[in-house]
Amino acid sequence: MVQGQSLQIQNVMIKLIDTLSYTNKLRSVSPMWKSGFAASLLVLSYLAHPVIQLLIMGWMFLWATQYAQVPVKVYSLLIGASCLFYAASLPALVIEFSATDSVTALTNGITLFTFAQWTAYVTEAGMYQAFGLLIRIIACLSCITFLMLTTSMSDLFQVMKKLRVPSLVLELMLIMYRFLFVLSDTAQQMYTAQRARGGQTGFDRRLKDTAILIVRLFGKTMQRSKSLSHGLIARGFTQDIQLAPYQAGPVPLRYVWESRIGVTLLLLFELGLRWRDMI
Repeated sequence: MVQGQSLQIQNVMIKLIDTLSYTNKLRSVSPMWKSGFAASLLVLSYLAHPVIQLLIMGWMFLWATQYAQVPVKVYSLLIGASCLFYAASLPALVIEFSATDSVTALTNGITLFTFAQWTAYVTEAGMYQAFGLLIRIIACLSCITFLMLTTSMSDLFQVMKKLRVPSLVLELMLIMYRFLFVLSDTAQQMYTAQRARGGQTGFDRRLKDTAILIVRLFGKTMQRSKSLSHGLIARGFTQDIQLAPYQAGPVPLRYVWESRIGVTLLLLFELGLRWRDMI
């Protein structure tokens, strides 16, 4: 049941992201400008102090939920779901192991447990480092999520082509993008068919049925790949998928000036913090 819900949620989220990228209020704004704006803030998020990263998080939230009219629930859910990977790696970041004799003088930390001659503990410096890493991750995710929810994949392909990304890379990305929806729907249909036949019950049966689903999904993938190849050849495919030419959209002056002033203030703030650290 959990696997079926996971497939269904994944399927719904993929379609929801694609729908929002075509229906948001910033859809008509130049994709090149949005990409440059998000990329500059992404670099700044990676290099700046935590307070700057917090400001970028709030600013991206404002752009996504107020200017683009993306639902707050969807935006928060995407950020939170991505942070699950951080949560999975958190124990490896904060928990340290050392010989018990060398941990007796531990003052700025918490001892978790002792096993044989080894002690697991968490230090204050480790928790600060993990918290700083979390803020940096969320700030970078905010920039990527803003671009993902406000710019359609077709526009992003045009931007990448304008930036002279190799055509082979673009073709592979285009085919993967087209197959993403097909395979997601196919996996959901196969899972529903297995459930209708009494499958996906019990741990052993679930493992067996999941293995069968993966094997058949791989077979269907190869079958659809051959069908796509035959279709492209029948339409005169010459080893080069032609993408639509880039079309520069308008950028309202209000957005231009807000972005320039905002990025400039963030840079000045960051330089001020670095100058203070050097004194």
